[in-house]
Parts: sequence; C-alpha cells; structure tokens
Amino acid sequence: MKELSIDVLNGLGLAWWAEITTQTPRCTYYFGPFMTKQAAEAATGGYIEDLEREAAEGITIVYKRCKPRNLTVFEDLAEMNNPGIQPAFSGQM
Repeated sequence: MKELSIDVLNGLGLAWWAEITTQTPRCTYYFGPFMTKQAAEAATGGYIEDLEREAAEGITIVYKRCKPRNLTVFEDLAEMNNPGIQPAFSGQM
C-alpha cells in the first residue's frame, strides 16, 4: 500500500526527492521517491557515504518535491568525453 501511495505522489510530482550535487565530479543525483521529507533525510546517509568513498567533493543536498526526468545528470559530460578540450562556440561539442 505504501509503494502505491509513493507511486501516486511521484506521478503527480508531489513525492520527495533528495537532490544531491557534487562539485567534483560536477554531477546532480536524484535519490527517491519518498512520501515525506523526513523519510528522504533518513535514507540519504548511505548514499552520501558511497559518494564520499568514490572521492566526490563539494557534496550538497536539497530535499524537494519534484519529478526528475533523469536520476543522474553529468554536467561535465563534454569534458568527460574530450578531456582538456573545450568547445570554441556555443553548441559545438
């Protein structure tokens, strides 16, 4: 029953998610969905420990109601694909 409630809340964009950003690597991770903010806060400890073990730096967490389309967003994707090469013009990758 609880999973059904979470699915309904998530479908409406009312479920709680932990939005975790890291500066190194520059990524945004979404961890959830949860019925309450308190449930999200209680569940993120292990996830943060995993990121720290992987040497992630500059970790910040924001708890919010949302409906993420992607659970992981790599902001440094261009740099990951072409280390040291920066696009010269907008849209050039």
